[in-house]
Amino acid sequence: EVQLQASGGGLVQAGGSLRLSCAYSGFSRDDYAIGWFRQAPGKEREGISCTSTSDGIAYAARSMKGRFTISEDNAKNTVHLQMNSLKPEDTAVYYCAAMTYCCSGYGCWTYDYRGQGTLVTVSS
Repeated sequence: EVQLQASGGGLVQAGGSLRLSCAYSGFSRDDYAIGWFRQAPGKEREGISCTSTSDGIAYAARSMKGRFTISEDNAKNTVHLQMNSLKPEDTAVYYCAAMTYCCSGYGCWTYDYRGQGTLVTVSS
């Protein structure tokens, strides 16, 4: 059974940092790319970044690449998202997902499985 669980969210002041973690199980690392998404209240889902053993790393937007960094710990079956210089508009539920491909263009940000999210709140 494919499982993904995000953790590490919380309340942080604008300009601060958070490190999210995604623990995954139930599949081989080579089977799926793992990506981070977010959804703010009243807004559509937004892709952030993904990592794949075959496709490498991608970021959805140039602005995110400068502030958000994806990494992984293969020994612990965990993918991290380091978020720096956080802004109030980054407030959202963040979740990780298993994706068929990791790419940055239009239509790339879909997934096959997703886990429960973790809430990030950035105060001004």
